[in-house]
Amino acid sequence: MTRTSRTSGLVAALALGTLGTLGLAACGPGGGSYGSSGTTNSSTAAASSATVAGAALITRNTKLGTVVADGSGRTVYAFDKDTKGSGTSACTGGCAGLWPAVRAAGGSPSVTGVSGTVGTITRDDGTKQVTLDGRPLYTYSGDAAAGDVAGQGFMGIWWVLAPDGTEMSAGASSSSGY
Repeated sequence: MTRTSRTSGLVAALALGTLGTLGLAACGPGGGSYGSSGTTNSSTAAASSATVAGAALITRNTKLGTVVADGSGRTVYAFDKDTKGSGTSACTGGCAGLWPAVRAAGGSPSVTGVSGTVGTITRDDGTKQVTLDGRPLYTYSGDAAAGDVAGQGFMGIWWVLAPDGTEMSAGASSSSGY
């Protein structure tokens, strides 16, 4: 019985490790679901993304300086694989599970302290995603609390944004720890 329990535990640990690796690969330069033709598991994406009530975007002071955050104070990120102004999100499938879209309850998100142009796009699942200067916005599931910036520079393709919508390159993280 002890041997069976240890074997079951090892199998479970290996399965979880494999799933985590596949999820991270989905957000990297060579993997995942990119482009509007990718499929989205809308129940997963919707469950991991919060619709922002009230102020859709605010600013927050972090160790990187003043950054754009969602209405809950969670840092928002831009994804290099998105095409500015295309009206689509390139982060779908497993990527959307790690990088939840910043969702808007309505068509005109409200902002506080953000000087870039704020709008929305319609995702494949019909929900509205907030954009800044034509770039879809995301939060990072690896940020433990409001104001965290752990996703900054992730795999060289995820970036925190300044209030004017420009990418902040300071404090880029390495993907080696993931």
